[in-house]
Amino acid sequence: MKLPSIAVGFFLASHQASGFSTNLLSSSSIKKSTSSSLNVFSVSGSTGTGEGWIDPSAPVNSAASLKKTLDESLKGSTFQKRISILGSTGSIGTQTLDIVDACPDNFVVDALSAGNNAKLMADQVMKYRPKVASLSTPEAAAELKAILKERGCTDMPDIVHGAEGIVAAATVASADTVVTGIVGAAGLLPTIEAIKLGKDIALANKETLISGGPVINPLVEKHGINMLPADSEHSAIFQCLQGVPPGGLRRVILTASGGAFRDLSKEELFDMCEKDPRAVQKKATTHPNWDMGAKITLDSATMMNKGLEVRKEQQMDEMIEWCSLSALKSV
Repeated sequence: MKLPSIAVGFFLASHQASGFSTNLLSSSSIKKSTSSSLNVFSVSGSTGTGEGWIDPSAPVNSAASLKKTLDESLKGSTFQKRISILGSTGSIGTQTLDIVDACPDNFVVDALSAGNNAKLMADQVMKYRPKVASLSTPEAAAELKAILKERGCTDMPDIVHGAEGIVAAATVASADTVVTGIVGAAGLLPTIEAIKLGKDIALANKETLISGGPVINPLVEKHGINMLPADSEHSAIFQCLQGVPPGGLRRVILTASGGAFRDLSKEELFDMCEKDPRAVQKKATTHPNWDMGAKITLDSATMMNKGLEVRKEQQMDEMIEWCSLSALKSV
C-alpha cells in the first residue's frame, strides 16, 4: 500500500534513535494520482471503520488526516534538524519539503540536489535558501544560476553539478540528515560519504542497499548513524518490528498487485506485443493508481520493483540484526 508521504516527517523527527528509530510512521516515493479515498471516520461498520474506532492513532487517506497525525506527533517538539535532500524536485523531495513547510521551526534545508529541472530548483532555492544546489548537468546548473540572477537572488548557493555535485549536497557540513530520493545507483556514493560523516539517512532509494548493502551495513554500524526506510513497504515492515526481540521474526511476506499485465495470459501479451507494441509500451508506463517516474512505473509493470523490494528487505534484515546485537552489547 502506498500512502502520501507527508509522514516522511516522522523519520526527520526521530532524532534520539540508535541505529534505527521507532518514530517513523510511513512514507512513499510516489503520489496518489486519484482523488478517491477511504474515509476512516465514516459510519459504523465491522471492517476497520466501525464501532470502537475513535480517531485512529494513525489515520490515513486524506491530506487533512495525515497532517493531523503529523501535528500530534510533533506537538511540543523543540528540536531542529538540518537536512539535505537528494532528488528535491521529485516526489519524495517535494513531499519532504511539504513537511518543512508544515514545521518551519523544526527543519532547515541546507542542500538540494535534483536532475535537470532548473526552474523548479530555482523556486526551491529562492524559498529555502540552501547552501548547496546541485543539478545533473553543467547546462542545467548554468540555467539555474541565470534564473537566480534574474530573480535577484541575494543569497546565492554554491551551484554544482554531476556526481560530484550530489556528493557535495549529501556532505554539506551543517546538515545532520540526508533524504535520498534519487533513482538508481546514483544514490550509493553520496549515501556512503554522508554516513562516513555521521549523518542520518532517510532512505528512499532501493538500489543503494541492493547494490551496496555489504558496504553500507557495516558503515551504519561503524558510525552509529540512523538509517530508516522512507518508502512504504519497508517502512511498514520496520514499524511492525518495533518491540520484536532478536530472533522473534520468522519471515516477512511482501504482497504485490501483479503488475499492469496481470490479467493477460502469456499468449495474449505476446500477441499484443506483436500487433500493437505501442499499446504495450503505454500500458507498461502508465500505472492505474499512482503517479510515478518512468523507471519505477515500468519496474512495477514487470514486477521487477517487487524483486528489488525483496532484496532491499534482506539487506535491512541484516542491518536490524547488527543494530540489535550492538544494543545488547551496550547493556
